[in-house]
Amino acid sequence: MKSPTPAVTELLARWHAGDEEAAQALMPIVYDQLRRLARGFLRKERSDHTIQSTALVHEAYLRLVKQERAEFQNRAHFFAISAHLMRRILVDYARKRRAAKRDGGLKVILDDAVSEEPFRGTDVIRLDEALEGLAALDPEQSRIVELRFFTGLSIEETADILHLSPATVKRRWATARAWLLREMGRP
Repeated sequence: MKSPTPAVTELLARWHAGDEEAAQALMPIVYDQLRRLARGFLRKERSDHTIQSTALVHEAYLRLVKQERAEFQNRAHFFAISAHLMRRILVDYARKRRAAKRDGGLKVILDDAVSEEPFRGTDVIRLDEALEGLAALDPEQSRIVELRFFTGLSIEETADILHLSPATVKRRWATARAWLLREMGRP
């Protein structure tokens, strides 16, 4: 028997096929998870941040809906893309704030649960620029950083999404962190 609420993956497939109602039906199902994701992002930001998790979710959702024929492989891919959009929103916000106020860059901190060596007080714009540089050198390592830091996925969850072994993800995560620390001028 089919459940009364369609599976996220089914709704994503219908959305990709052009069913706009599927996009609307998806939001109530994924809203709480998107809010948790947004709260995770904002916990890493400065304490007096003016964007709230609800606004971040809504802005990300609007950007998702604006995409023509969005194609998501599955639920995990949808949340990874959503996390990427939230990062872009926060970086755009930081750039606007910096332009409006000298030295106004937002700060982010890698959570100790994700990293044994947190990037304490890292400027989100500098981190984004460093990630772009890493993506040019090694897109997979950049993707691992996005999934681990911005999406908050574990080594195992990241390995599952990228179809890699957990040991490979752990090794590449360590390499990416070391590269980012060096690139950002940290000792």
